[in-house]
Amino acid sequence: MTLPALDLAFAVADPLPPELLSRADGLADPLAGGRSWERTLARWLQALSAELPEELRAPAYSLGLTLTDDATIAGLNAQWRQKSGPTDVLAFAALEEAPPLPPSADRDEAVDPEPLELGDVVISLETAARQAEETGLGLGQELLFLASHGLLHLLGWDHPDEAALAAMLERQERLLAGAGERA
Repeated sequence: MTLPALDLAFAVADPLPPELLSRADGLADPLAGGRSWERTLARWLQALSAELPEELRAPAYSLGLTLTDDATIAGLNAQWRQKSGPTDVLAFAALEEAPPLPPSADRDEAVDPEPLELGDVVISLETAARQAEETGLGLGQELLFLASHGLLHLLGWDHPDEAALAAMLERQERLLAGAGERA
């Protein structure tokens, strides 16, 4: 099965402590990290494709991933969720509803498909580092865990109760294990 094409807008906010950036297993490097994230996210999208509603199955996707600091994510958390303080990950889905499918004749044309815009995932590198220390994981592993959580939110997963959260966390673990990213 072919990996979906991915148009990834990856950013690392300034200023983040160099010590934190170096602990992120290359995932906070604006150049190499972007390529690594692109491959990982494309693998996850491929792994999830059979579970997605037809209208979210696409040959190409577009999304943003930003690593930032606690102050910035706290501002976003207050503005969009009316919650004070920093959080580990926020997901801003671009789709309220799934887009209509293009006419089938358009799908048969030999042109590059327009990527399906999923939205943006924002991760606090500072919060991720604290959580990695608390759980004994490396910072890179924690970032992968948070990115998988954000991606699932962009694809419509939610956790309004403990059962839904447990299901979502279990799906994250399978994504990470399937990609060889987390034991």
